[in-house]
Amino acid sequence: MQLRNYVLITAGYWAFTLTDGALRMLVLLHFHDLGYSPISLAFLFLLYELMGVATNVLGGWVGARRGLNQTLLAGLTLQVVALVVLSLHVDTWVEWLSVAYVMSAQALSGVAKDLTKMSSKSAVKFVAGKGALFRLVAILTGSKNALKGLGFFLGAALLSALGFDDALRLMAGCIAVTLLAVAVWLDDDIGMAKEKPPLASVLSKSVGVNRLSGARFFLFGSRDVWFVVALPVFLDEVLQWSFEATGAFLATWVIGYGMVQSVAPRLVRQGDDIAAAQRWAFALVVVSAVIAAGVTVEDLRTPVVVGGLVAFGVVFAVNSSLHSYLILAYAADDEVSMDVGYYYSANAAGRFVGTFLSGVLYLWGGLEAAMWGSAVFVAITWLLARRLPPLESPSAENADASAQ
Repeated sequence: MQLRNYVLITAGYWAFTLTDGALRMLVLLHFHDLGYSPISLAFLFLLYELMGVATNVLGGWVGARRGLNQTLLAGLTLQVVALVVLSLHVDTWVEWLSVAYVMSAQALSGVAKDLTKMSSKSAVKFVAGKGALFRLVAILTGSKNALKGLGFFLGAALLSALGFDDALRLMAGCIAVTLLAVAVWLDDDIGMAKEKPPLASVLSKSVGVNRLSGARFFLFGSRDVWFVVALPVFLDEVLQWSFEATGAFLATWVIGYGMVQSVAPRLVRQGDDIAAAQRWAFALVVVSAVIAAGVTVEDLRTPVVVGGLVAFGVVFAVNSSLHSYLILAYAADDEVSMDVGYYYSANAAGRFVGTFLSGVLYLWGGLEAAMWGSAVFVAITWLLARRLPPLESPSAENADASAQ
């Protein structure tokens, strides 16, 4: 394994993810405190998610032509710019101007996030040693989500301690330091294809990649339909939780979810990876349906929201980790960044739809409507997982990971 490159890639991804989680909580809580409606809050994140659809596809193509080093540096640079731009927002602006301004800055952050994620996860295939792919992908993905959860808590804490503008400036400085380290020490040619692929090649021709991308769309839509707007607003408006309590719960959920992702290879039985993806998708259908039914009973809302979403997080984490491994297993060696970019484009599209529905469904029917919407999305994920083709060769990576 190329240890130095793996450490640099992971460190860059970690630093970005910490600020990304903090930024989401800062924006959500700050503008909710200013009196913005659930629909307005959802719109603040729409361009952030939408930009990922094009960014992942085009970023994967650029990474194949110029190297993943360049796309990773571009992602970190754009995050610095987005944080500085957001810090210039003035709270006294009229709402339509504020929404448009924040959406634009969030669009930059969305491009930054997807360039960084696509670059980091694609690069793992090139720096991982033989037989370690599932384990290293699980570690990178799980630790990233644990740090994103910590970022939620950090964002809520920074909002209380420093205020919106100073918190953003502090985070911009931290990312700038990380950017400098990656620029100096990361190898230039990671992920560069032997032959320069044409732009027309960005759409995957692989049945496995296409079907897995469809499953990913609905998997992440099923989470964001309740996570982005519906749950935080419910905790604030209905359960009367403080900013710190809301941030702490969301942070704990994402940290726990990330920890489960990191150990997912140990939870998945050694054998057929496709069958495992189908089993765990069905388990998520069951969990989602139970939560959706339970949250409609008023006396059970608090235990169902807290306990039920913990169970959702565990099963969702294993599904996500399996998907993150399978996309690299399906991807051709000379088209890794393009296949991964295409796959994360579907991921971003699912999050875009889920984010929009999170505000709409909450406004229409509260958290209950959002949870039923999530259950429908999970059911579609399971149906698509049942149509995944077998891998071309036995997954030595999974066997190795399970033995760790």
